[in-house]
Amino acid sequence: MSVIVVAPDSFKGSAAAVEVAEALAEGWRSVRPQDRVVLAPMADGGEGTLAAFGAAVPGAVRHPVRVLGPAGASVVANWLELPGGRALIELAETSGLGLMPSLAPFDAHTVGFGEAIAAALDHGATELLLAIGGSASTDGGAGALAALGARLLAADGREVPYGNRGLSALDRVDVSGLRPLPPGGARILSDVTAPLLGPAGAAAVFGLQKGAGPQDIPVLEAGLDRLATALREVGLPVDVNASGVGAAGGTGLALLAWGARMAPGADAVGEAIGLPGTIAQADAVITGEGRYDQQSRSGKVPSYVARLAAEQHVPVLLAAGSVEATTEHFADAVALSDLAGDTSAAIADPHRWAAAAGAALAGRFAARW
Repeated sequence: MSVIVVAPDSFKGSAAAVEVAEALAEGWRSVRPQDRVVLAPMADGGEGTLAAFGAAVPGAVRHPVRVLGPAGASVVANWLELPGGRALIELAETSGLGLMPSLAPFDAHTVGFGEAIAAALDHGATELLLAIGGSASTDGGAGALAALGARLLAADGREVPYGNRGLSALDRVDVSGLRPLPPGGARILSDVTAPLLGPAGAAAVFGLQKGAGPQDIPVLEAGLDRLATALREVGLPVDVNASGVGAAGGTGLALLAWGARMAPGADAVGEAIGLPGTIAQADAVITGEGRYDQQSRSGKVPSYVARLAAEQHVPVLLAAGSVEATTEHFADAVALSDLAGDTSAAIADPHRWAAAAGAALAGRFAARW
């Protein structure tokens, strides 16, 4: 009997991490029923982070909160109360791409995220964990700052509209009413290391998936640059080239200026669920995500799990929706799109093809080890 740990991220837009883990385990057991399969669904600061913490941390409590969603309509989201006064707020829950009825690159905003942070502070949270993946907007976190008490003002003294569109009229920021960080501070959970501006920045890399066209990128960047300048002028710490400042449409900018600090999202989730210790007892580990590509090596779940496995000299296997980068860090790899015939077929029935991937990896594992 072997111990197999299954620790995938979600397959975004297709299946949650727990669903992927269950399907991979099902496929593995169909070939090697004698093995003990341990499920450890993961996240990296994006969608599913709150669920991963909620499932892994004893005593975690969900608190529903009604906030202003990224499209301007009220939405009910949750923040998570953790033991020791900590609170986890997931941006995807409050201001995520999945909440948009249609994409609005200039008008989507992060107000709801700030409102959920404020609700956690009102409840008495003494430390914040801020998971910022999956943003619908490129507003630089301006909406979140406004919800936390900052005033973003035009030259005539009126507050600018929410979203990147409003940043075009931004003249100055009044932070006299901005809420302070809680005593334990705030950690930003993110897998994105992007700067704010330029070809690797928030607008250029992620703007297209939020509905922007190539002609919109310079306009979005100009708004982000105005926000960075205004925050710098009131003495807040702003470095447009800092790692992660461009995460979540520039929300990293606002949070870092507020005083939060960056923390790799996958590492934080892994610590919460005790993954290092679990892998230490394993004979093999399966990880994966929807698309394994060059960005996957920059702190995403597969690279984190592969690192933990390497430290314990445990073989790590990859199951991904599609594989678009070299996989030399893995003992074996399989793409659901190859098994299904193409990517659209794999997305249409992720459970079937994840189970098929688990079975394929189990067969190869039996042959090799």
